[in-house]
Amino acid sequence: MGKGSNVQKATAARERNQKKMGKSDEERRAASAKATLDANAFICKICRQTFMVNAKDTLLYLHVTARHDDKKDTPTECFDSLVGFDPSDPEGTKAAAAKKAAIKPKKAKKDDGNLLDLLDVGLTKGKGKKKK
Repeated sequence: MGKGSNVQKATAARERNQKKMGKSDEERRAASAKATLDANAFICKICRQTFMVNAKDTLLYLHVTARHDDKKDTPTECFDSLVGFDPSDPEGTKAAAAKKAAIKPKKAKKDDGNLLDLLDVGLTKGKGKKKK
């Protein structure tokens, strides 16, 4: 039994040492690759300026108007993500209101005249049988 416990101790010690050492080379490469992809998520097609992945359409449109004033009518020439972007409604509130208006109203409830007839007869509308 002495041999088994030493193997377990050695394995546990090896795991502790690996945690202390930090990331391996593969993990470092993967993390740096992800960071570069995130940093270069949006690239202006004209001037090749990069924007982070969390840049909003308003910031991208601001870049178009500030740097490429002649392209402000067609911002998709700089960024593909600006398709359908409305500069007069940067937050998209008008589009959301239009979608709400397009939703059909709910159907009216059915006539409850038949329910009253059933109640008069003695039948009840409810959950069913009562537990005793």
